Amino acid sequence: MLRREFLAVRNRLTDDDVQEKGRALAERAVELPELARARTVAAYVSVGGEPATPALLDALRARGVRVLLPVLLPDNDLDWGEYTGPGSLARVQHGGKVALFEPSGARLGADAVTAADVVLLPGLAVDARGMRLGRGGGSYDRVLARLERAGARPRLVVLLYDTEVVARVPAEAHDRPVHAVVTPSGVRRFPGA
Repeated sequence: MLRREFLAVRNRLTDDDVQEKGRALAERAVELPELARARTVAAYVSVGGEPATPALLDALRARGVRVLLPVLLPDNDLDWGEYTGPGSLARVQHGGKVALFEPSGARLGADAVTAADVVLLPGLAVDARGMRLGRGGGSYDRVLARLERAGARPRLVVLLYDTEVVARVPAEAHDRPVHAVVTPSGVRRFPGA
Protein backbone atom coordinates (compact mmCIF):
# COMPACT_ATOMS: atom_id res chain seq x y z
CA MET A 1 0.00 0.00 0.00
CA LEU A 2 2.74 2.45 1.01
CA ARG A 3 4.74 1.70 -2.14
CA ARG A 4 1.69 2.43 -4.30
CA GLU A 5 1.21 5.81 -2.59
CA PHE A 6 4.80 6.89 -3.29
CA LEU A 7 4.57 5.63 -6.88
CA ALA A 8 1.29 7.52 -7.41
CA VAL A 9 2.95 10.79 -6.37
CA ARG A 10 5.87 10.11 -8.71
CA ASN A 11 3.51 9.30 -11.57
CA ARG A 12 2.00 12.79 -11.31
CA LEU A 13 5.37 14.44 -12.02
CA THR A 14 5.91 15.83 -15.51
CA ASP A 15 8.99 14.89 -17.55
CA ASP A 16 10.22 18.47 -17.04
CA ASP A 17 9.83 18.11 -13.24
CA VAL A 18 11.79 14.85 -13.26
CA GLN A 19 14.62 16.33 -15.36
CA GLU A 20 14.81 19.58 -13.37
CA LYS A 21 14.87 17.78 -10.03
CA GLY A 22 17.41 15.30 -11.46
CA ARG A 23 19.79 18.13 -12.34
CA ALA A 24 19.43 19.60 -8.83
CA LEU A 25 19.97 16.15 -7.32
CA ALA A 26 23.14 15.68 -9.40
CA GLU A 27 24.48 19.03 -8.19
CA ARG A 28 23.94 17.98 -4.55
CA ALA A 29 25.32 14.47 -5.05
CA VAL A 30 28.60 15.51 -6.68
CA GLU A 31 29.29 17.66 -3.60
CA LEU A 32 29.35 14.54 -1.40
CA PRO A 33 32.87 13.87 -0.09
CA GLU A 34 32.26 10.13 -0.59
CA LEU A 35 31.68 10.65 -4.31
CA ALA A 36 34.59 13.09 -4.60
CA ARG A 37 36.96 10.38 -3.30
CA ALA A 38 35.34 7.43 -5.07
CA ARG A 39 37.17 5.53 -7.78
CA THR A 40 34.24 3.17 -8.47
CA VAL A 41 30.54 3.92 -7.99
CA ALA A 42 27.71 1.46 -8.49
CA ALA A 43 24.73 3.46 -9.73
CA TYR A 44 21.62 2.92 -11.85
CA VAL A 45 19.77 4.53 -14.74
CA SER A 46 16.52 6.08 -13.56
CA VAL A 47 13.26 5.13 -15.25
CA GLY A 48 9.80 6.66 -15.20
CA GLY A 49 9.25 9.05 -12.33
CA GLU A 50 12.44 8.15 -10.45
CA PRO A 51 14.75 11.09 -9.73
CA ALA A 52 16.70 11.43 -12.99
CA THR A 53 20.24 10.06 -12.80
CA PRO A 54 21.77 10.72 -16.28
CA ALA A 55 23.31 14.07 -15.28
CA LEU A 56 24.88 12.45 -12.21
CA LEU A 57 26.22 9.48 -14.20
CA ASP A 58 27.86 11.82 -16.71
CA ALA A 59 29.28 14.07 -13.96
CA LEU A 60 30.88 11.06 -12.25
CA ARG A 61 32.29 9.76 -15.51
CA ALA A 62 33.68 13.22 -16.37
CA ARG A 63 35.63 13.06 -13.08
CA GLY A 64 37.22 9.78 -14.13
CA VAL A 65 35.06 7.64 -11.83
CA ARG A 66 34.36 4.09 -12.98
CA VAL A 67 30.56 3.79 -13.00
CA LEU A 68 28.96 0.36 -12.73
CA LEU A 69 25.33 -0.09 -13.76
CA PRO A 70 23.04 -3.03 -13.02
CA VAL A 71 21.74 -5.61 -15.45
CA LEU A 72 18.55 -7.30 -14.22
CA LEU A 73 18.77 -11.10 -14.32
CA PRO A 74 15.74 -13.40 -14.72
CA ASP A 75 15.75 -14.21 -10.97
CA ASN A 76 15.77 -10.46 -10.05
CA ASP A 77 19.43 -10.58 -9.01
CA LEU A 78 21.79 -8.04 -10.59
CA ASP A 79 24.82 -8.45 -12.82
CA TRP A 80 26.90 -5.34 -13.56
CA GLY A 81 28.42 -3.60 -16.56
CA GLU A 82 30.43 -0.42 -17.03
CA TYR A 83 28.86 2.88 -18.11
CA THR A 84 30.99 4.60 -20.74
CA GLY A 85 28.46 7.23 -21.81
CA PRO A 86 24.87 7.41 -23.07
CA GLY A 87 25.80 5.40 -26.16
CA SER A 88 26.75 2.44 -23.96
CA LEU A 89 23.14 1.91 -22.84
CA ALA A 90 20.56 -0.42 -24.34
CA ARG A 91 16.81 -0.34 -23.63
CA VAL A 92 15.86 -3.80 -22.35
CA GLN A 93 12.29 -4.99 -21.82
CA HIS A 94 11.99 -7.49 -18.95
CA GLY A 95 8.71 -9.35 -19.40
CA GLY A 96 5.74 -7.34 -18.16
CA LYS A 97 7.97 -4.99 -16.16
CA VAL A 98 9.06 -1.51 -17.15
CA ALA A 99 11.85 -1.29 -19.73
CA LEU A 100 15.26 -0.59 -18.21
CA PHE A 101 18.37 1.05 -19.62
CA GLU A 102 21.29 -1.29 -19.06
CA PRO A 103 24.96 -1.26 -20.08
CA SER A 104 25.40 -2.98 -23.43
CA GLY A 105 29.06 -3.95 -22.92
CA ALA A 106 30.70 -6.89 -21.15
CA ARG A 107 29.07 -8.36 -18.07
CA LEU A 108 31.27 -8.16 -14.99
CA GLY A 109 29.40 -10.59 -12.73
CA ALA A 110 27.21 -10.14 -9.68
CA ASP A 111 30.24 -9.67 -7.41
CA ALA A 112 31.56 -6.65 -9.35
CA VAL A 113 29.56 -4.41 -6.99
CA THR A 114 31.87 -5.41 -4.12
CA ALA A 115 34.60 -3.20 -5.66
CA ALA A 116 32.44 -0.05 -5.36
CA ASP A 117 33.43 2.73 -2.97
CA VAL A 118 29.85 4.07 -3.08
CA VAL A 119 26.59 2.33 -4.01
CA LEU A 120 23.79 4.63 -5.16
CA LEU A 121 20.50 2.93 -4.39
CA PRO A 122 17.08 3.51 -5.89
CA GLY A 123 14.17 3.64 -3.50
CA LEU A 124 10.73 5.02 -2.80
CA ALA A 125 11.40 6.50 0.63
CA VAL A 126 13.86 6.64 3.50
CA ASP A 127 13.09 7.28 7.14
CA ALA A 128 14.77 9.07 10.03
CA ARG A 129 16.75 5.90 10.87
CA GLY A 130 18.13 5.65 7.33
CA MET A 131 15.94 2.66 6.50
CA ARG A 132 15.14 2.53 2.77
CA LEU A 133 11.86 1.44 1.26
CA GLY A 134 12.62 -0.21 -2.07
CA ARG A 135 10.26 -1.20 -4.84
CA GLY A 136 9.77 -4.68 -3.40
CA GLY A 137 11.60 -6.79 -6.00
CA GLY A 138 14.48 -7.70 -3.68
CA SER A 139 17.25 -6.96 -6.20
CA TYR A 140 19.05 -4.50 -3.95
CA ASP A 141 18.45 -6.62 -0.84
CA ARG A 142 20.57 -9.23 -2.64
CA VAL A 143 23.19 -6.62 -3.48
CA LEU A 144 23.40 -5.49 0.15
CA ALA A 145 23.64 -9.11 1.36
CA ARG A 146 26.40 -9.77 -1.22
CA LEU A 147 28.34 -6.74 0.03
CA GLU A 148 28.02 -7.94 3.61
CA ARG A 149 29.15 -11.50 2.78
CA ALA A 150 32.19 -10.11 0.94
CA GLY A 151 33.11 -7.84 3.85
CA ALA A 152 32.76 -4.84 1.51
CA ARG A 153 31.87 -1.57 3.22
CA PRO A 154 30.91 0.95 0.52
CA ARG A 155 28.99 4.06 1.45
CA LEU A 156 25.29 3.51 0.76
CA VAL A 157 23.43 6.52 -0.62
CA VAL A 158 19.78 6.63 -1.72
CA LEU A 159 18.54 9.16 -4.28
CA LEU A 160 15.03 10.51 -3.61
CA TYR A 161 12.69 13.48 -3.86
CA ASP A 162 12.36 15.74 -0.82
CA THR A 163 8.85 14.46 0.00
CA GLU A 164 10.15 10.89 0.18
CA VAL A 165 12.19 11.49 3.34
CA VAL A 166 9.63 10.44 5.96
CA ALA A 167 9.39 9.70 9.69
CA ARG A 168 9.23 5.90 9.37
CA VAL A 169 9.02 3.12 6.80
CA PRO A 170 8.44 -0.58 7.51
CA ALA A 171 11.68 -2.50 7.98
CA GLU A 172 12.48 -6.20 8.11
CA ALA A 173 15.26 -7.93 10.04
CA HIS A 174 17.52 -8.16 6.94
CA ASP A 175 17.16 -4.45 6.05
CA ARG A 176 20.22 -2.26 6.52
CA PRO A 177 20.27 1.53 6.92
CA VAL A 178 21.84 3.76 4.29
CA HIS A 179 24.54 6.29 5.16
CA ALA A 180 22.90 9.25 3.42
CA VAL A 181 20.02 10.40 1.25
CA VAL A 182 20.45 12.96 -1.52
CA THR A 183 17.41 14.97 -2.59
CA PRO A 184 17.15 17.96 -4.94
CA SER A 185 17.35 20.28 -1.92
CA GLY A 186 20.24 18.70 -0.06
CA VAL A 187 21.87 15.82 1.77
CA ARG A 188 20.87 14.14 5.00
CA ARG A 189 23.20 11.74 6.78
CA PHE A 190 22.32 8.87 9.08
CA PRO A 191 25.00 8.31 11.72
CA GLY A 192 23.66 4.90 12.79
CA ALA A 193 24.42 3.32 9.42
